[in-house]
Amino acid sequence: MEQRREFILKLAKALLSYGAPSHRIESQLAMVSTILEARVSFVHIPSIIMVSLGDGGTKTTQTHFVRANSRIALSNLEQVHAITREVCRDKIACDTGTELLDNVLSAKALYPLYMRCFYCFICGSIICATAFGGSVIDMWISGACAAFLGYLSLSPTTQQSSMIDNVYEISVSIFVSFVARALSTIKGDLFCYSAISSAGVVHILPGFTILVSALELTSRNIICGSVRMVYAVIYTLFLGFSLTIGSDLYLLVNPRARQEYLHPTPPKLSYFHGGLTPMNGTSVGMPVTGTFGFANLTTDAMHHIYKGCFRDPEWPWWRHPFPWWTLFFLVPLYSTCSSLSNLQNWRSRELYIMVLFSCASYAANTASNLYLPDRGDIVSAVGALVIGSLGNAYSRIWGGTAFTSMVTGVMFLVPSGIAQAGGLSQTYQSSAAQYTSGFGLAIRMVEVAIGVTIGLFVSQIFVYTWGKKKDTAHFAF
Repeated sequence: MEQRREFILKLAKALLSYGAPSHRIESQLAMVSTILEARVSFVHIPSIIMVSLGDGGTKTTQTHFVRANSRIALSNLEQVHAITREVCRDKIACDTGTELLDNVLSAKALYPLYMRCFYCFICGSIICATAFGGSVIDMWISGACAAFLGYLSLSPTTQQSSMIDNVYEISVSIFVSFVARALSTIKGDLFCYSAISSAGVVHILPGFTILVSALELTSRNIICGSVRMVYAVIYTLFLGFSLTIGSDLYLLVNPRARQEYLHPTPPKLSYFHGGLTPMNGTSVGMPVTGTFGFANLTTDAMHHIYKGCFRDPEWPWWRHPFPWWTLFFLVPLYSTCSSLSNLQNWRSRELYIMVLFSCASYAANTASNLYLPDRGDIVSAVGALVIGSLGNAYSRIWGGTAFTSMVTGVMFLVPSGIAQAGGLSQTYQSSAAQYTSGFGLAIRMVEVAIGVTIGLFVSQIFVYTWGKKKDTAHFAF
């Protein structure tokens, strides 16, 4: 019995450490304790699992607090799920399973810091082009900002200092917005503020947190769901206001840029000197002579705005968004780098499954957006329905891990849904519009998360309505 309890405690530590779906942790642990015939009860709150171990002989109860900082590690989650399955099916003993879990928990990170920063650079560059309408030169800047942000989030110095760890995300958001606004004010409109600032901070967007909170609320886990939801919404407001502060800070230190920003360039005029004689077909009016200026208002800059970026048709190709056919290799590349940045082993078969499911979800998301524009919730639900059906079918038919195969595609739905709903940062002309947009960003995040939640739960109904019941806990969204 003591070996079984030790295995359950190690399993709780592993699930909490590697980003297991929080609304499934209690059911996963309860199912394992039932199979192992251990009298254990669980209470899960954010970052903590309270484990109560009952002893029928002495009528006593021991309570253990399992605490860990959650960070997604896909390969480690697959190993933990495989070990749990082997123990529950009596293929290995509990003490052997505990040793294997110890080895997983004590293992070093799969990739070094510089490789993970490189993956962040690729992801930031591609999401700038695919979701926010960035050009080739915008990709480099947004990728560098994403790599810098990834370095700060993964650096041991940041993790060891509580003061830096609490403020670096907001500080970097201000810096990214400051740099993006400075580059966007260069004459010639070489850089797009909206694309660079949005893609540069998309790595810290709490979309996954809002999704998990929506899943917890749907699963009636009220405490964890409400706490995470409030945190994610307030954090999103901080992020939106930080982008506004960075932009306004540069306009404050550069008065000329502020003047050009608030007063748009007047239309170009073609001047002619001569006379005009008005005629209506029956009589001739008084002639008018002098210098006349003509402007083509149909070619105003607003007619060439694409996802918040001005794109003149006469510009060369490297200043325009990528054509649609480039998505056939940009989306798989992004999905691959996103999986690797979440510590998926590049030699495993699961990596190809993740990329395939992510591409299918993005294709469904993009196709539905053509027929339902400006409906981020419904569009995200369609993409989630596709990837949820594929992931659950993969787990049910081929015995794979549903959660890890779906993470990459689900995390891709969040920035795509935000971009289709208007993006993270835009151009404002008043402080009221800035605050309205800050709250609007949080609302868009919640809408996308609710759509993804509905799609994931409906997909489970499609897959698990028929067939035999699972002999282990459901390890999926």
